[in-house]
Amino acid sequence: MILAQETLRLNAGPVDYALIAVYFVLVLLIGYLARRSVSTSLDFFLSGRSLPAWVTGLAFISANLGAIEIIGMSANGAQYGMPTMHYYWIGAIPAMVFLGIVMMPFYYGSKVRSVPEYLRRRFGKGAHLVNALSFAAAQVLIAGVNLFALALVINVLLGWPIWVSVVVAAAVVLSYTTLGGLSAAVYNEVLQFFVIVAALLPLTIVGLIQVGGWQGLTDRVAAEAGRQQLAAWPGTELTGFGSSFLSTLGIVFGLGFVLSFGYWTTNFVEVQRAMSASSMSAARRTPLIGAYPKMFIPFVVVIPGMIAGVLSPQLATLKAGGESELTYNDTLSVLMRDLLPNGILGVAITGLLAAFMAGMAANISAFNTVFTYDLWQTYIRRDRPDGYYLKIGRRATVMGTIIAIGTAFIAAGYSNIMDYIQQLFSFFNAPLFATFILAMFWKRMTPAAGWIGLVSGTAAAITVSVLAETGVWDLPGQGASFLGAGAAFVVDVVVSVVVTMLTRPKPETELVGLVWSLTPKADRTHSTTGRDAGWYRSPALLGGGALVLVAILNVIFG
Repeated sequence: MILAQETLRLNAGPVDYALIAVYFVLVLLIGYLARRSVSTSLDFFLSGRSLPAWVTGLAFISANLGAIEIIGMSANGAQYGMPTMHYYWIGAIPAMVFLGIVMMPFYYGSKVRSVPEYLRRRFGKGAHLVNALSFAAAQVLIAGVNLFALALVINVLLGWPIWVSVVVAAAVVLSYTTLGGLSAAVYNEVLQFFVIVAALLPLTIVGLIQVGGWQGLTDRVAAEAGRQQLAAWPGTELTGFGSSFLSTLGIVFGLGFVLSFGYWTTNFVEVQRAMSASSMSAARRTPLIGAYPKMFIPFVVVIPGMIAGVLSPQLATLKAGGESELTYNDTLSVLMRDLLPNGILGVAITGLLAAFMAGMAANISAFNTVFTYDLWQTYIRRDRPDGYYLKIGRRATVMGTIIAIGTAFIAAGYSNIMDYIQQLFSFFNAPLFATFILAMFWKRMTPAAGWIGLVSGTAAAITVSVLAETGVWDLPGQGASFLGAGAAFVVDVVVSVVVTMLTRPKPETELVGLVWSLTPKADRTHSTTGRDAGWYRSPALLGGGALVLVAILNVIFG
């Protein structure tokens, strides 16, 4: 596609362009101001571990509000309906609570600078190198998804060729991330969170009015797509499994356990925000604070997708199995074109730009940290002055952005980019989660099992994907990703156990602070005095409240 289809061109006016211009100025200004606080590599990569919990909590969620969330989940909403809620209520909140309650004390307490660095301390260089390389590859691939979605918005708005839109969008993100490092990314993510909500809320409200409210929406979805799209369970269309039991099992185990825990607890893009917090208490509260807005985000992302699925004749044709000039990735653009007046349209466009920039900046800031600390410093240039690694980090930011420009065009081959994203998660996150769970709770696990299990699990997920892509297994929807994730987890665990039984473990004295049973409780306990005092800051209370609320939402919409 060279130019945006005229049917999708947004009728933006001077007010809309002015709002977009103001936003870009603010983004670059934040990057410039953040640069003044960057004097060491720790400042650049982890904000000097100085940020308050409310900032890191909002950044934690905003970093995830990229193309994956906005374009992918609205596309899922249009295609599958209410079962998409599983990505939030089953596929996010429980894992975020587990991260805050159980895993953050290990990450923050050990003062590791990245997730791969934990594996190096636990297993040595074999597992560390495998994870660092796979993580770096995953980040530039996912950054490419965010960049492609950002370019699509510019393409639709201005009519620029996609490749020009990709380069311009990358240049803006590169500018503020290179200037201010993680601090610039985090503070921009806080701004972007509010901009995104301000953009999506009016779209949801106007859309509901247009279809006759909630009742009107449910009536039309039931009539045109079937009542199965109005209940979250069993989600057979989403998983591709004909059996309700297998579908439920796939959602609970494949998505809710393996993919979800693999993403939220081991993905350094998210963990990096918590690790930049000012204390262990703040680090533990980061994902727990983020869980509350996270569980309500689908009401302004998935619901607009469902609205577009019944309001747009082209998308309705697509859902019915017919040919259409649009894809599900066009869902939000269709709604914005048809429903929003000038002024509000500018806010919506700015919100989309903010979302994609937040997602891409999160991927690039995580990439530059892992590249610098876990690859360059560990394997190529050791024992150099701190300023040298700060310079390498900025160069890695440029390199990651350039690679992301290339990977952006891979995403162009998918009509629903969520299919592509879930495939990547099954490759990279699912086996990593299996390794982490064993590593933290089984002191006997050996260094050889660490890297061999990771490689085997990844190979299992890729095998499932190839079998599904070639038609050997008929798994429509996102069932192949769920099955691949489950296979990766099981294979990783089995291989790790077998290899452990045949190889020698590390001495227990080297595992203190890295394994649950060998770490004194005091080292896993956060401070409750000073700025960490107050019953309302209790991680157990925050986590328990989030689980109760999400259980209620599952009952209401299940």
